[in-house]
Amino acid sequence: MAASAKRRRGWRKRLGALARFTGALVIVGGLYSVFSPSLYAQEAEDNAIDSEVVKGEELYSTSCITCHGDNGEGVEGRGPSLIGIGSAAVEFQVNTGRMPMAAQGAQAPAGEAVFTEEEAEWLGAYIDYLGGGAAVPDDLEILVEDASVGEGGELYRVNCSSCHGYAGGGGALSSGAHAPELSGVTDDELYQAMLTGPQNMPVFADNELTPEQKADIIAYVQYLVNDDKDPGGVFSLGRYGPSTEGLAIFLVGMSTLLLATLWIAGKS
Repeated sequence: MAASAKRRRGWRKRLGALARFTGALVIVGGLYSVFSPSLYAQEAEDNAIDSEVVKGEELYSTSCITCHGDNGEGVEGRGPSLIGIGSAAVEFQVNTGRMPMAAQGAQAPAGEAVFTEEEAEWLGAYIDYLGGGAAVPDDLEILVEDASVGEGGELYRVNCSSCHGYAGGGGALSSGAHAPELSGVTDDELYQAMLTGPQNMPVFADNELTPEQKADIIAYVQYLVNDDKDPGGVFSLGRYGPSTEGLAIFLVGMSTLLLATLWIAGKS
């Protein structure tokens, strides 16, 4: 009897150990099934980013390295360093056709883009990999949808109109440079320009103009260039603002007075 009871206790211990081991396996398997998808997703995302960097490096090596150096450090007399400029600056210059630059000049003019938008993103990813920098927020579309055109108008007149004109028509600057007109410019390009300060344009970092304020300016600019710019008017007068309008009023008014004076003198 004692031996039989002892054997039963031994079996119970072994069964208990097996049950605990099985339970541990179930718990570990459950945790793995919960967390492994996110781990795989993160790994896939990292691989996608790495792929963009590799493709960007290939494009850089064939189209940018001559002026900007082997590692983006720049080449004196040819091109500046790209370390720390970020993807926003790269995508702006490439998508607007300013880069690659055909010849040195006072300012890189906008033109037909050489690369696709996807290729521009690859180049931006590679430059980010080299030294980081500014990037356009992922929620820019939402920011612009919620933006205030009125607030944007005030900000534009204070920060932008002196170079780009009151109606976004652009204008001449010193040393052969110019501020381009703003019609046909996308939301991304406007944000990138404010964030990075291309050519002679100042940089409006987020501590100077918040992302929301930049979105306000974008909303105003798109309203300015896409809606009726001359409501009730016949002539645009170049859309340079009060200067041309004042000159037109002066010339028309003085001409009218002169003609009226001559007519009265002739009658008398």
